[in-house]
Amino acid sequence: MNAREGLAVELAVEELEIELLLEAVFQRYGFDFRDYERAAVRHKLHAVMAASELATVSTLQERVLHEPGAASRLLRALSVAPSALFDDPEHTRLLRNVLGTSLRASPLPKVWLPECAGIGQAWTLAIVLAEEDLYARTEIHATLANDELVAEMREASLPYDELAALQENYAQSGGNGNLTEYFEVNNGQASLLPRLKSRITWSEYNLVTDASFNEFNAIICRRALLDFGPVLRQRALRLFHDSLARFGVLGLDCELPASDSLAENYQPIFPNLPWYKRIG
Repeated sequence: MNAREGLAVELAVEELEIELLLEAVFQRYGFDFRDYERAAVRHKLHAVMAASELATVSTLQERVLHEPGAASRLLRALSVAPSALFDDPEHTRLLRNVLGTSLRASPLPKVWLPECAGIGQAWTLAIVLAEEDLYARTEIHATLANDELVAEMREASLPYDELAALQENYAQSGGNGNLTEYFEVNNGQASLLPRLKSRITWSEYNLVTDASFNEFNAIICRRALLDFGPVLRQRALRLFHDSLARFGVLGLDCELPASDSLAENYQPIFPNLPWYKRIG
C-alpha cells in the first residue's frame, strides 16, 4: 500500500469514527449533529482532540460517553462560536439600517436570533435597538440548542476593561455615544443595563428538531447555516419562512440560491448580501 492509499484508508476510518461519534451523541444526549456539514464538524473535532491530546475520534467518543464533563466540552465545541460585542461593524451598520426602518411599522415587533452567537450578538442588537428608539417595545428572542449555554447567557457578563477596546468597533458600526453607558459594573464585570437586558428572552430551541414557535418581524441567523448540511439547511430556511411575518426581514450567513424553492418569496434588500424582505 502506497502513501496515497494509506491516507485514503485513514480518512475512511475517521469518517466512520465520526459517524459513530455523532450517532452516540444523539442517542446518549439527544443532540443531533448528524446532518451538519461534515468538513465543519471534522474541523471542530480535530480542535477538541488537539486540546485534549487525543489521537483518534474513537478515543474522543470513549471520553464523551464515560468521562464527566467531556460531553459538555464537545457540545460547546460543536455549537455556534460566540461573538464579541460589536465584532463586525459592517454587519451591525446594516442591522441598524434595516431594523431601524423595518420595525417601526410594527406596534410590538419581535426579533429572533436562532443559534445566537452569545451575549455579543444579543447585547449588540439590544444596544442598536435602544439607539433607534425601539428597545422599549421590541422583544428579542435569543435561542440555543444547548441548555447549559442558555443558563450561562442569562447570567453572563464581560470584563469591564474590554469595553474600552470595543469602543472603536461600536463607533464604526454607527454608534454615536460611549459604549460604557449601556452597562452596569460590579467587581470589575460589566453587565447590560437591566432595562435593556429585560427585552431579551433566552430559551432552549433546536433548529434540527423543533417547530415554529412564534411569528417574528425579523430573524437574524449569522453563523449556524454554514455548519448545516444541505438537507438541514433547507429545513432551517423553511422554519424561518414559517416563522417570519410578511414584509419581515431575514438576515442570513449565506445567500439564498435563486433555484431555492423559497427564493421567490423574498426580495433582496442589498445587492450581493444575504439580507431579504419577505414578500410572499
